[in-house]
Amino acid sequence: MVKSEKSYIIYTDGACSGNPGPGGWGAVILDSENQVQELGGGDFATTNNRMEMTGALEALKFISKINSPEEIKITIYTDSTYLIRGITQWAWGWRKNNWKTSAGNEVSNRDIWEDLTAVLGRLKGSKVSWLYVRGHKGTPGNERCDEIAVAYSKGKKFSFFRGPSSEYDLDITSPPPVEDLPVMKSHEKKTAHSYLSVLGGKLEKHKDWASCERRVKGQSGAKFKKAMDPIQEKEILASWGFDPDHESSEG
Repeated sequence: MVKSEKSYIIYTDGACSGNPGPGGWGAVILDSENQVQELGGGDFATTNNRMEMTGALEALKFISKINSPEEIKITIYTDSTYLIRGITQWAWGWRKNNWKTSAGNEVSNRDIWEDLTAVLGRLKGSKVSWLYVRGHKGTPGNERCDEIAVAYSKGKKFSFFRGPSSEYDLDITSPPPVEDLPVMKSHEKKTAHSYLSVLGGKLEKHKDWASCERRVKGQSGAKFKKAMDPIQEKEILASWGFDPDHESSEG
């Protein structure tokens, strides 16, 4: 008799009251035997990105502890493009580069990226898929994770469900609609893709150096960098603690 492949579906989300500020994370795990396990936690001083990452990390750690190193299938649904791009495109290069970005900066959230790559190493041989679902679009698993994360960000405790999916209040057995992340390609031109500046905690993205210079010149505590392509731009934003897909504004 052929042994069926063991599989897991993970929904995960993070929340932060202020960025940085108190935050929380949540995860809902469904296994191939239709057993559900909820997880969650929080931190008094954190960022939204860290909570998004921690939700996925803790779910993967939970699975790695209860499984032998045999091949299993894991599907992770998240609304964090930072997490998906980081773990599928950036983290492995950062690790080879001693956790420095292509711009030479220290990688933001290095501790969690290290833990994520380590736990995936322990699950070597398993097939792990990272799928993007838009947040707050009614996906039951995602909404439940958001509920857990928000509760922890507000300092509230949570009573986790553990048991068969038939007794779970939500239907998480049907695959949710997913969207492809936009393909990111480096520009072939040598001209800069963008200029980024931070002043007084506010981030702006400029199309040319002149507009960036006008904003930061003579300003104490201002930060600015040139990005040669979209990938480098997102790395810089992440290293500064901003969500690379939602924080920047045109200047």
